[in-house]
Amino acid sequence: MSELVRLSEPLCRILDGREPSREALLEAARSSTPELARAARALRDSRKGKTVTFSKKAFVSLASLCRDSCSYCTYKSEPGQEKLSLMSRAQVDFLLGEAARFRCVEALIVAGERPEQAYPEARAWLAENGFSSTAEYAAHCSERAEAAGLFPHTNIGNMTRGEMSELRRTNPSVGLMLESSSARLSGEGMAHEGAPSKDPRARLAALECAGSLRIPATTGVLVGIGETEEELADSLLAIRAVHRRWGNVQEVIVQNFVPKPDTPMALWPRAGQDYLERAVSLARLAMPDMNVQAPPNLSPGACAGLLGAGINDLGGISPLTPDYVNPECPWPAVSDVEAECASAGFGLECRFPAYPEFWGMVHPRVRDRLERAADGRGLVPGERWR
Repeated sequence: MSELVRLSEPLCRILDGREPSREALLEAARSSTPELARAARALRDSRKGKTVTFSKKAFVSLASLCRDSCSYCTYKSEPGQEKLSLMSRAQVDFLLGEAARFRCVEALIVAGERPEQAYPEARAWLAENGFSSTAEYAAHCSERAEAAGLFPHTNIGNMTRGEMSELRRTNPSVGLMLESSSARLSGEGMAHEGAPSKDPRARLAALECAGSLRIPATTGVLVGIGETEEELADSLLAIRAVHRRWGNVQEVIVQNFVPKPDTPMALWPRAGQDYLERAVSLARLAMPDMNVQAPPNLSPGACAGLLGAGINDLGGISPLTPDYVNPECPWPAVSDVEAECASAGFGLECRFPAYPEFWGMVHPRVRDRLERAADGRGLVPGERWR
């Protein structure tokens, strides 16, 4: 007997192929975790099949200074700290060369939110390298990534229309985590209190801007930072609304909160695996055709559970650089991930920063690069990444 007959009526209604209303999604959220997972699996299998993808990347951390102060963040540094990252042009070029040698495909270019607005050290560092803004430097580094044979994917916070337009010339896609659409989390003592750029209105406006420019965008939610399940559902629906309007949201990351010892939320409980898997399933139910990702390094050994909850992507995995945002969580070996996927009945494939179904949005010169590098399915040929 099919496991679908054991689903609750609200979940069965979602499986008829229509995206659920807010009321329907919240009603479905009252189902048990196994029920949610069964429904999400059914949608994922019917829409995405039994292939799970990842991106083989190098993490290019340009500047860990940041004008924001998120209560959970260990990436941000202060001048003089040992963990400070301010990469020179020579250091970027060296890392990109190493990334090519390790057969990476993606150069993930990351920086804190406009550090030049808060730190004279950042302004001096930019000037030394010949730039006036972090966004301008990121655009230059994207060009250097292209020259090294990699595909850049830039995530440096909220950007202006002009900055995004410049990046479109080299980046197949850009990244900007919504994290949460709840303004409550910006209140006193909450996760985003010291982070004005995490105002959901600002984040959603930036995603809308990317959509108006026809730039594929990766976004997502950070779960376990104090949101309610209703707020989680609203965050997923806010992302869906952007995608309905512009069609440019290519992937939704469901990232679980992991406490860091040097942050105000150090004693906050880690997001539990059950809650993470519920969040993954809700993302799949809210957006059946979406590419849904959960990072494997934040849930070691849980690949089968995440696949069972409805993901079809495992995000970026690096053989070269650490996860600077979660430095205590090393990347798994790609061979180990491939074995875990095979045990769960999935084949692992490497993708480019932009999913093939979104290449029609990509700048023509970048699309030409993708098409020349891809196999017949729009994925990375096995000999390039294995």
